[in-house]
Amino acid sequence: MSGAVGFDLDMTLIDSRPGIRETYRALTALTGVHVDADLAVSRLGPPLRTELRHWFAEEAVEEAVTTFRGLYPDHAVTPSRPMPGAVEALAAVRAAGLRVVVVTSKLGRLARLHLDHLGLRADELAGDLFAEGKASALVEHGVRWYVGDHAADMVAARTAGVPGIGLLTGPCSERELWEAGASRVLSDLTTFPAVLSEIAVGSERSSG
Repeated sequence: MSGAVGFDLDMTLIDSRPGIRETYRALTALTGVHVDADLAVSRLGPPLRTELRHWFAEEAVEEAVTTFRGLYPDHAVTPSRPMPGAVEALAAVRAAGLRVVVVTSKLGRLARLHLDHLGLRADELAGDLFAEGKASALVEHGVRWYVGDHAADMVAARTAGVPGIGLLTGPCSERELWEAGASRVLSDLTTFPAVLSEIAVGSERSSG
């Protein structure tokens, strides 16, 4: 089994904000509970329950999760789009003889809808994982580097014992990514192919 590069999904490979915003608005319309959709999509990354706890009483959170996920396919998928450089980043991984592994806090079946809609092919997909919880999937799938936009992604990489590559495309600052353990911080994925070429060659030489 060849090595792999792991990627987070939301605000790393895809900009899912437009569709998630619409899903939150649909949730408000259906439940009568106000969710500030613009605020919610400004802090994507943590599990859905974390966000919904800002708006729903604790005893209503699980039902809200179920309702949101039921609304998701009809509202969230079509408006999503690839992040700048995402298509080229995945192509660079495969050109280097490596696999693409997507590890996300989003439910796996919903993440798959996004990838299929945008034609972004992942060799492996692991969902419903966050922060340290992602580490087991990174290890299981032979991930050598993990790319994400959230400090929790850097924690995941550190826990798995692999370098984390932080992106400034999500809610976290450069300082937050470094402090969470990033080995590199990039403005976005457009520079990733050049970085991968550098680190993959270095990795091959060191493994000898």
